Amino acid sequence: MKRIFAIFLLINFSFLGMTQSSNNSSQEIATLGGGCFWCMEAIFDGVQGVQKVESGYSGGKVPNPTYKEVCSGLTGHAEVVRIYFNPVEISYAELLTIFFSVHDPTTLNRQGGDVGEQYRSVIFYHDEQQKNVAEKMIADLENSKVFSDPIVTVLVPEAPFYIAEDYHQNYYENNPSQSYCQVVINPKMNKFRERFKEKLK
Repeated sequence: MKRIFAIFLLINFSFLGMTQSSNNSSQEIATLGGGCFWCMEAIFDGVQGVQKVESGYSGGKVPNPTYKEVCSGLTGHAEVVRIYFNPVEISYAELLTIFFSVHDPTTLNRQGGDVGEQYRSVIFYHDEQQKNVAEKMIADLENSKVFSDPIVTVLVPEAPFYIAEDYHQNYYENNPSQSYCQVVINPKMNKFRERFKEKLK
């Protein structure tokens, strides 16, 4: 809880004036990887201002990879979510606040029992503003010692995004009784809903 409070303080004070979009678009895109995309999709799909979330792969060297190929660890892709959001309703910085609160950005190439490069913590920025916001947030989190270990989240330019197979989309919603959903996603969802009540749809 101390970690979540510290991240809220960063948003409330460090990012004043940086949270709104510099253009008039009613839709922007964020691409984030923080472990299994089933978890990330389920979380961000429930956030106010988020219009759509797609699970997919990015950051690798093989075009149009399959899930099996990505899981082999040989393609270099990360499991990511592409988040379409209205910057008037929720800012990029607020999305990153949720991102850093619902996964561990200090573990290299793993989240819990999910191990491999495809589960790395990564932010694919879409423009210089997103890059600046992400750099500042990471620096402030490090300086504030919110995490006991160094942040290993990789910050890289937008790369080709390949949408995952149909059965991966809305996985949590469509498979609530599946064991991974019950054991791994449900606890994360419960914590997320408790901590971000004011941001829920």
